[in-house]
Amino acid sequence: MSKKILVVDDEKKIVSVVRGYLEQAGFSVVTASDGQQALIVFRHEKPNLVLLDLGLPEVDGLDVARTLRKESSVPIIMLTARIEETDRLIGLELGADDYILKPFSPREVVARVRAVLRRVDGVTESAQVFHAGELTLNLSKHSVLLGNESIELTPTEFGLLAALMQNPGQAFTRMQLLDRVQGQAYDGYERTIDAHIKNLRQKIGDDPQAPRYILTVFGVGYKFAD
Repeated sequence: MSKKILVVDDEKKIVSVVRGYLEQAGFSVVTASDGQQALIVFRHEKPNLVLLDLGLPEVDGLDVARTLRKESSVPIIMLTARIEETDRLIGLELGADDYILKPFSPREVVARVRAVLRRVDGVTESAQVFHAGELTLNLSKHSVLLGNESIELTPTEFGLLAALMQNPGQAFTRMQLLDRVQGQAYDGYERTIDAHIKNLRQKIGDDPQAPRYILTVFGVGYKFAD
């Protein structure tokens, strides 16, 4: 069965072009032109991934992302013409997995969608379980436990934690982590890793001032406690 993508944008031409490329790539596509409609379509259609424009009428794209994250861990890729870094970081802190700046290549959109969905589908079919203190990560089940409590992570957060836990003590640069979780390292995007690490630490109860699990390697990036 083909993966279903929800495309949310108030520009009809963009929706039409992106839809055409995604369908040509084998995806099923549903669309919405504003924030309120996006939430209705999302709840009804239950897509596998959401392409979400930030500059929406009625309900802003950031508010839509905030609501989606409260209801689901569905992957979100933001489409934005906003160049301010703060806007992108806010979106990432809300739990978005990636962002694409307008104007963009429709082929790039398809490539990013495929990359994110590959992370969701898991990196291996064999059962691999990693333990660290109260933290347990199961690759095949794509699950994380903190003690006996299940932790909901976005695909990017899960990919980061998996990369770090599989290599305890190894320091990764931001670009290396970006390449691990996205399949490609996009120049200038490496600082977005900081927003994902901040969210990840919060979810696993890791105090950034005295972390037990994810350690900052100053001048380099991050590593998992050995």
